[in-house]
Amino acid sequence: MSAGWYRNYGKRAFDLVVSSSLLITVLPLFLVVGALVWWNLGRPVYFRQERPGLDETPFTLVKFRTMTDARDSSGRVLADDQRLTRFGRMLRRTSLDELPELVNVIRGDMSLVGPRPLLMAYLPLYDDFQRRRHSVRPGITGWAQIRGRNAVDWESRFELDVYYVEHLSMWLDLKVLARTFAAVLSRAGVSQPGEATMKHFQGSLRE
Repeated sequence: MSAGWYRNYGKRAFDLVVSSSLLITVLPLFLVVGALVWWNLGRPVYFRQERPGLDETPFTLVKFRTMTDARDSSGRVLADDQRLTRFGRMLRRTSLDELPELVNVIRGDMSLVGPRPLLMAYLPLYDDFQRRRHSVRPGITGWAQIRGRNAVDWESRFELDVYYVEHLSMWLDLKVLARTFAAVLSRAGVSQPGEATMKHFQGSLRE
């Protein structure tokens, strides 16, 4: 199987078959986690946010909610570390908050493997090299995720993303998926040191 055929046709078929099968298999867990989110954090159960997809086309990312809506006396939303609950941290460490993204994969917004979809606000900050990460569908997991997750600095993360784009193949996807389970079990790299998640990207440091 050629890399070109897999990129253009096989990858989407692989995503549909595997994500549909996974969603059916984990449906009981999906319902349990949803009920626990409702019990611990209330409604809405899902976190929805517009993210850039293939060719920077926006789509709505869906995850289980991990933060409260706590605000200060002026009505402004508090910082992530103040809204991320103990229960929410557990969901993130185990990646259970990512389960609804299987629906994004089935709809064609995402792939099982690819660069993680970041914020729309980052689009004007990318240089030409970094922007290449959007030439494939974003993924639930990816090459950067199995090599440090959120503990990897931004420049290294983008280099890993572009490496994946340039070397995309079925074998690389299978390798990423296999190593993802080990990365999730290790619970390492869920956040950058000293941060609830990751520091915001401020723009490229590359010359």
